[in-house]
Amino acid sequence: MQYRRFGRTNLQMPVFSCGGMRYQFKWQDIPNWVIPEDNQRNVEAIVKQALEYGINHIETARGYGTSEMQLGKILPKLPREKIIVQTKVSPTKDPREFRRKFEQSLKFLGLDYVDLLGLHGINTAEILDDSVRDGGCWQEAKKLQEQGKARFIGFSTHAPQDLIVKTIDTNLFDYVNLHWYYIFQDNWPAIEAAREHDMGVFIISPSDKGGHLYNPPPRLVDLCAPLSPMVFNDLFCLSHPEVHTLSIGASRPTDFAEHLQTLPLLEKAGEILPPILDKLEQAMIDRFGENWTKTWRIGIPSWENVPNNINILSILWLRNLALAYDMVDFASSRYNLLGNGGHWFPGRPAIDAEKIDFRACLSASPHAARIPYLLADTHRLLAGESVQRLSRS
Repeated sequence: MQYRRFGRTNLQMPVFSCGGMRYQFKWQDIPNWVIPEDNQRNVEAIVKQALEYGINHIETARGYGTSEMQLGKILPKLPREKIIVQTKVSPTKDPREFRRKFEQSLKFLGLDYVDLLGLHGINTAEILDDSVRDGGCWQEAKKLQEQGKARFIGFSTHAPQDLIVKTIDTNLFDYVNLHWYYIFQDNWPAIEAAREHDMGVFIISPSDKGGHLYNPPPRLVDLCAPLSPMVFNDLFCLSHPEVHTLSIGASRPTDFAEHLQTLPLLEKAGEILPPILDKLEQAMIDRFGENWTKTWRIGIPSWENVPNNINILSILWLRNLALAYDMVDFASSRYNLLGNGGHWFPGRPAIDAEKIDFRACLSASPHAARIPYLLADTHRLLAGESVQRLSRS
């Protein structure tokens, strides 16, 4: 395993982390005795395999149902100084509720402290205010730090890039969990801001939200050759020293193996990546033309400023992936989350887009005349059964 300094925490973080969002038995709290033995054995095998590979960062959240409870049967048996444990707790208007949830996390984990405490889901201006206002949840987290219950304080986010940068620029946080990978590079300015503040950078879900890379379409496999799409994406992310660790949301012990193929390639990333990057870009140009590929984002407003709150930016992004790389299954799963994802994936799908007047909101777009048709066509391509966030399923 390779390790990187996790910003000002000075923790030596493995470049892959053992994420705890996929292996738990239930998304809701349930009595311990209800958890089946085979499910618990699987969790134990995942953690054991991670540690054998040198992946000593175990990441979970209060919002991940039984994940903390199941880890609580394992972590207290391990040498505490050799593992890095992170949990996350959602900010609330009442910081006492935030503390109560954190204390529940510690109880479930069976630990006296966590190394990393994240304020989970600073996705909106309101949640940011609940976090950093005087007397808010960050101050409560700081008290927990002073009491020795949390060593470092960070935040996780699915927010727009400008809000992430605003949160980073408070200089209150030691690290950030955010989305950034090949198919979604919007948050690079936030990573640069984190570097300026010497913060640790943890990439959320690079293989799942990064394109369902555990089940890639044949076209994407061809474009990423000679690497697999998963190894390509890992190498792309880790070729940037500003990125410190990538989450592996393992659901079985074998899920780590393909990721580890990235490690011997890191020193050669400068030679390996450019031909693949060229193929991927050319595939997009071949499908849509250079003008669309280079300018489609220009003048696209945020979903709050679009009739019916249609998330034009996300819909066009998903359309590009579906048609250029055959990533239809991934694009469909994300598209059908619109309207059900709350502030984790905001905005609505393009229902009845052909009946809506978008002229005012698209006045700055060079593609304003085409976009209503593209939205309606994307709805026909991707719409299916609505999808709930995993935590609601």
